[in-house]
Order: sequence, then C-alpha cells, then structure tokens
Amino acid sequence: MKTSTLVVPPAITDADFQKFAEFFYRKTGIHFDEGKRYFVDRRLVERIEATGAGSFRSYFVALRFEADGREMQQLVNAMTVNETYFFREAYQFDCMVNHLLDEVVARKPPGSRIRIWSIPSSTGEEPYSIAIYLLERWPKIDDYDVEILSSDIDTTALGAAQRGVYSARSVQNLPAAYLRKYFTRQGDDAWCISPDLVSAVDFSHVNLAEPADTRRFRQVDIVFCRNLLIYFDDLSRRVAAEALFDTLSPGGFICLGHSESMSRMSSLFTVRRFPDAMVYQKPLGA
Repeated sequence: MKTSTLVVPPAITDADFQKFAEFFYRKTGIHFDEGKRYFVDRRLVERIEATGAGSFRSYFVALRFEADGREMQQLVNAMTVNETYFFREAYQFDCMVNHLLDEVVARKPPGSRIRIWSIPSSTGEEPYSIAIYLLERWPKIDDYDVEILSSDIDTTALGAAQRGVYSARSVQNLPAAYLRKYFTRQGDDAWCISPDLVSAVDFSHVNLAEPADTRRFRQVDIVFCRNLLIYFDDLSRRVAAEALFDTLSPGGFICLGHSESMSRMSSLFTVRRFPDAMVYQKPLGA
C-alpha cells in the first residue's frame, strides 16, 4: 500500500515578513503593514513554490541577486491589486470634459498636442473610459492632437489591457449605446473593445518609485492617479507626488481617488474645486 507524502507549504516568519516588506518597499514604494500579512504571505508562498526555491531564505537570496529581474516582475504582478471597471468614479471624467480641458485648451492653439496620463492603467478600464468620454462628451476632440498614455507596474495587467477583453461586470456601468458602439460581444460573459480604442492608448511599464521611469513623461496636461498612493507610506507618497508634479505642464491637473488628498502629501499643488470634482493643479508659473 502506497502512502501519500504531505507537502507542507514553506512558512513565512515574522522576521521574513519584515525583511520582505522592507525590500519590496525600496523597490516599488508600496508599503505592506501587518494588516496585509495574510495576503503577502499567501502570494509569497505561491512564488516560492512556483520557483521551486523550497524556503523563504532561498527564494529571497535568489530574488535579490537575480540578473534579469524576471522573478521580481512576477512577484510585483502577484502583489499588486487590479480592482477596476469602466466609468469608475465617473464624476472626474465629467470634470475633465466640462472644465479641465477648457482650461487646458485656453493655453493652446487648435492642432496642439494634449496629453492625458492614466496611472495605474490596471487592466485598461480607466484609459479606455477616458477615450470614450472624449469621443462622446468633448466637442473639441477633432481640433486637437490628443494623446492618451497609460502605465502600470504590473506587466500581466498591461497585457490584459492591450488585449481589451472584459467581463460583463467590468462594463456594467456603460450606457447600452456605448457598449454596442465600442465593444463586440464574445460568448456569454465577455466583451472585446474596439481595436481603434486599443490603438488610441499608448501603454507602458512604469514603476512610480523609480525616477528613471517617470522622467520620460513631460508636458502632461491631465494625470489620473487614482487609488494607487493609498498603498504607499508618507515618504513614498511625497516622492511620487513630486515625480507627478514634474510630469505636468504648468497649469496641468491631477485627479486622485476619492479617499486620497494631495494636501497631505505635498504643498506643490493648488487645490481647485469644480462643480463636478476637486482636483489639484500645478501652478501656471511653476
């Protein structure tokens, strides 16, 4: 009679968790406290088993000294959360087409470039929502050269964004007319976004905690950085806020998530209150 061998998952000790959390914070700016312990431990064990490392110590040593960064990227993909859907917090998109863009184009002649950056892109619902809003709700769309940029640290999420296939839950807030116009149904529970919209968004891999990654973004008119900085601590939030400030054109705007406040992170921005939303502006003379 054969006996089965019980495989015991590698244990993550308190010291292991602390060591990993400090390392991950240095690499990404994302802070994990004890409240995230179960989530972090579970994902760490999954990566230890996937790589065959056998223990946290072996895995961590290999991670720190790997030459190509592949496992670090796999780990980042595992540790990031991508919870989003089309037209999420749509009042800020209303503000964009009703107020922000009017101020932006007041400083630009027709035919000029307008740059809108969505970070994190997650699986693409936000940048595609921006594109749909512009096409449907902004009358001057044909008068300007609009670039929609979208970035994320998670390469799996970026791949999903570029494929553009969404569940019924993701598109549930879209008006039926928009769904018919910009999507094709695939099976019972999937919708594929128009290839024209996919080509309208420039996706890229960006780590907001890495200065070299954000340095190539300049003269951006509107940034959507929503529900990302809640995962940062105070120091990394200030660093990220300064990086985002540098990407903006003078007079440019940044939209944060409803629970986030730039006033607690940086004094560089001016608070602007519009009928639709409160946003933050880089002063014109900056």
